[in-house]
Amino acid sequence: MTIGRFARVTGLTVKALRHYDEVGLLRPAAVDSQTGYRSYSSEQVREAERIRMLRRLELPLEDVATLVATDDPALIHRVLVDHQRRTAIRSAELKVVLQGLQPLIDGKESVMDTPVETIDHRRLGVDLFNKAWTLMEKDDRTAEEDDELVHCAHASAYHWLHAGTAANRARSEWQCSRVYTVLGRGEPALHHARRCLEICEASPEALEDWDLPFAHEALARAHGVAGEPDEARRHAERARELGEQIADPEERQLLEADLATLPS
Repeated sequence: MTIGRFARVTGLTVKALRHYDEVGLLRPAAVDSQTGYRSYSSEQVREAERIRMLRRLELPLEDVATLVATDDPALIHRVLVDHQRRTAIRSAELKVVLQGLQPLIDGKESVMDTPVETIDHRRLGVDLFNKAWTLMEKDDRTAEEDDELVHCAHASAYHWLHAGTAANRARSEWQCSRVYTVLGRGEPALHHARRCLEICEASPEALEDWDLPFAHEALARAHGVAGEPDEARRHAERARELGEQIADPEERQLLEADLATLPS
C-alpha cells in the first residue's frame, strides 16, 4: 500500500506516518530507492491501529514504542499506570484552572488584583497536600499508591514554593518528612524534617506557635525510622517543651496525640 492509502486505512495522517518512520516507531515495509516513497503491508495495519489508539490516549511516543515492542504484562501495566498518574495530576491542574477562571468570569475577583498563576499554585498546593494526607491514612495502599503519595507531597511542596509563605513551605517539608516515615525511609525523612526546622528557625515571625514544636516532632519521628533512638528522644522532648507554649488547647492536643504515636 502507498503511504496515502495506508493512512486512510489506519486513520493515521501521512505526516504522522512519516514522523513515526523517522523516530523508528513504525517503519514502512519498503522505501523506493529512487523516489523515497514509502510503502506499507497489510500486516502492519493492526500495529498502526494500536499506535493510533495509544496516541489518542495521549501516551508519549517513548511509551508507545515500549508498549508495541513488549509482551511483558508487568511492564505494560507499569507504563500505563505511570501515564494514568500523570494524566490525573494534569486533570487536577486543569480543574484548578477552571475553578480560578469562574470567579473572574462572574466578576467576583479582578484580573488586575489577583494573578491567576498565584491562584493556581495556592489551590494546587492545598489540593495536593490534602490528597497526600488521604493516601497516608489509607491502610491498604498499593505500590502505585505509595508512589502517588510521594509525588503528591512533593508536588504540593513545589506549588507552595512558588506561592506560599515560609509557614506553608515549612509545613510542606513537614508533610514530605511524614510521608517518608510512613514508607519507612529514614534518610529522606530526616532531610525534609531538617529543612522544616531550618525554615521555622529562619522565619519565626511568619509561623504559628505550633509550627516549631511540630518540626521537632518530625525530626523525632524521622530519627526513629532511621534507627537513631537517642536523637529521636531528644527531639521528642524538645517538641514537648515547646508544645507547652502553644496557646490553643486543641493545637496542643494535636501535638500531644502525634507525639504519642512515636515509636518508643
